[in-house]
This record gives sequence, C-alpha cells and structure tokens, in this order.
Amino acid sequence: MNYRLFLLFGMIILLASCSVTKRTTKNIDKDFRESPAFKQGFAGFMVYDPEEKKILYDHNGEKYFTPASNTKLFSLYTGLKILGDSVPALKYKIQNDSLFFTGTGDPSLLNPNLPDSPVLPFLRERNETLVMVLPVYTEKHQGPGWAWDDFNSYYSAERTPLPIYGNLVNFAFKTGNEIPEISPEVFLDSIVISEKERNRIRRVPRSNAFLFQNPKRENNFSQNVPFHYSPQLVATLLGDTLKKPVYIKDKPEIEFSERLNSIPADSMYKRMMEVSDNFIAEQILLLAAQEISDTLKSDIAIKHMKETHLKDLTDEPYWVDGSGLSRYNLFTPRTMISLLLKIKEEVPEDRLLSLLATGGESGTLRNSYKAEKPYIFAKTGTLRHNHSLSGYLLTKKGKLLVFSFMNSNYTVPTSELKDGMEQILLQIRDNY
Repeated sequence: MNYRLFLLFGMIILLASCSVTKRTTKNIDKDFRESPAFKQGFAGFMVYDPEEKKILYDHNGEKYFTPASNTKLFSLYTGLKILGDSVPALKYKIQNDSLFFTGTGDPSLLNPNLPDSPVLPFLRERNETLVMVLPVYTEKHQGPGWAWDDFNSYYSAERTPLPIYGNLVNFAFKTGNEIPEISPEVFLDSIVISEKERNRIRRVPRSNAFLFQNPKRENNFSQNVPFHYSPQLVATLLGDTLKKPVYIKDKPEIEFSERLNSIPADSMYKRMMEVSDNFIAEQILLLAAQEISDTLKSDIAIKHMKETHLKDLTDEPYWVDGSGLSRYNLFTPRTMISLLLKIKEEVPEDRLLSLLATGGESGTLRNSYKAEKPYIFAKTGTLRHNHSLSGYLLTKKGKLLVFSFMNSNYTVPTSELKDGMEQILLQIRDNY
C-alpha cells in the first residue's frame, strides 16, 4: 500500500512539473509574440540544463546575431586554453652590455585597472642598455569592422604589441582650472586649444594632438582618450617612466632565450568580463597568437581556436576580433550555449562565476537583474540596436542553467528591451 502511495505521489509530482514546464513555455512564447519589447526586433533565446543534458527552451537558437561584447566569451576561452596562470609580459635576451626585449601584447604595464606589473621594476633594476625589439606585428591599430569615428572613445584603445598605460591618456579637469592635469605627463605638450571643441577632448585622427576649449570648469571632469601608437612613442613613455633611455631595434632577428611573466591571468579575465574591457579582450588574442607563433596577429589565434578547441561547434562562428566592437561578428545562441558549456566543464564553478558580472551586484550587471539572491552570472553585449546576454542562471531549485539571449534590429529603448528579457529570465529562474 505504501509503495502504491509512493508511486501515486511521484506521478502527481511529475505531472505537476510537466504542467509547470508547459505553462512556462507558453508564457514565454506569448512574451515573444506580444511584448512590445520584442515585436519589431529579432530575438533569439536558448536555455540548456547541463545536468539533464536537455534544451529547456529554444526560440531562434539556430539564427545568427551580432553578439557585440558576448564575443569576449570567445576571448576568455582562448586565454584559458592557450595562456597559463600568469600573463607573459616580455621576451628578452642579455647580450654583451645590452638587454634586448620585445612585447607580447600584455596589457598590464602601468595599466591603472590591473595589478602592478613586474616589468617596470625588472627594467629599472637592469644595468644593461635597454633595447626594445619590434616584434612581427602587422595589425591595424583598430579591428576589422570597428566604427571609424570611435577612435576618440576610451573603449576603442588601439591594439599594440607593447601596451603602456592601457594605451590611454587621462585628462582631469579640476573646478576653476583652465588646463587639465594630464597623465602620462609626456602629453603635456600635445594639447591644443581649439574654439571648435566643446567640453570634451578630441584627438586629431592619426596623430597625438589633443584639441580642447579652455574655459574654467564649473565641475570636476575626467576623460580618457586613446593615444595613437608608434614604437617611438612607447620608447619615450617607457624611458620617461624609467628615467633612462630605451632604444629601438626594428629587425627581429634576436632569438629570445628568457621570458618574464606579469600578473595572474584571472585578474585580466575578471576585468575583461566584469566591466567589458575591450582593450584587454583584443590584447588577449595577441597574447595567444604569440604563444603559438612568432607573430602577434589576432587572426592566428582565432584560426587556431576554430580548428582545434572549437571545431565541434554546431554553427560556425563568424569571429573577427576579441572585443566584439566589430559588426562582422556573427554567432547563434546555440553556439554561445556550446561555448559556455565548454567553459563550465573546464573551470571550477566558484572560479567561473567570480569572473563574470553578477546581476544586481557587479560590473555591467550591477544595476540589472537585481534579486535578494543573485541568479544571473553573465556577459553583456551592446552595440546600437543590438543587445545580448549570455551566461549562467541559478534557479530557485539550485540548478545552474546555461542560457543565451540575443537581440538584433530592435528600435525600442534598450532599457525596455532589458525589462522584457528580465521577465522571461525570472520565469526560468522560478519554474525550473
């Protein structure tokens, strides 16, 4: 009798669960059909249960979308597969009375957003003549498909083989002052007063002349502007910081026998994933390329990943940069799911979730998906009329699901779209 009651109770639970699942699916279908947030745009959404190895919901999961900064999940996986626990900072060789060194793409040197790099004390303490050897580097400063007029924006810092100061100049205007405080100070002579400019600094394209008006400011104001890279500029910046000259050798026939590592790789990944740092994402691909070849070129890392670790993806990723600034990138939600599963299988859960932005708590999700208990751990991605969110969702039952929510060509305010997404994600959280 007890056995029969047990079976009956089990059947009731199963039927109730199926009923809740069907109702949730119908409600989400209705949201996509009728919600103003999704009516004119194009949306894709997939949720996967890794424990049951089962797709829980699929809406246009096979369609391609512009991923924007969801691309950084590919950069993260590239770093995890190719780089070690520490970021390679320099390759070097001591020959006679000279120390020859070359960059690897490491973004940490004098970067205020990353831990202190050991490169500066290492070079400062050397008694040899410092010679910077230019590596094989054929990249354009900005990636394929980037908006050309974003060159002045902090999020479009140039890609370089030996970054310094995050490849940015900081202009800090203080109340009542006409001239800003500038860091690095080398650029003090590069500012030009221009009546055509308004309140913000604007760099002249392909140069390091920075235009601005000089009225006294009523409020404190700070702006980061990318500088235009040249080997001579990097040697000058490095020499100015070290207080000794740095020479340049432009023929890379030196065979480097030593390597200096810099910061923990996770500190770089966390900064990239939490606040969506484009510069770091681009440099990760260059770092990976120099690990598998003698050339710092993003395409080398992308090609290697697609031919090895990502060759089993259901849908071929159209992947061209590290940051997602390019509109040439195209991924499907189910491709994102496959990638997220790979990452989840190879990285311990606590470490993985700590690298990502957390709903209501950190990074780009600090003001979104708020809840008493965080349930969204993910990467955002936004370009004009494109917004994506891919990552992990913790349900009320304690399941960690994998999801990808991608939107393109919408015309409603992004805040309205996010509200619509949140309603759907809450239904997944509460009912699975």
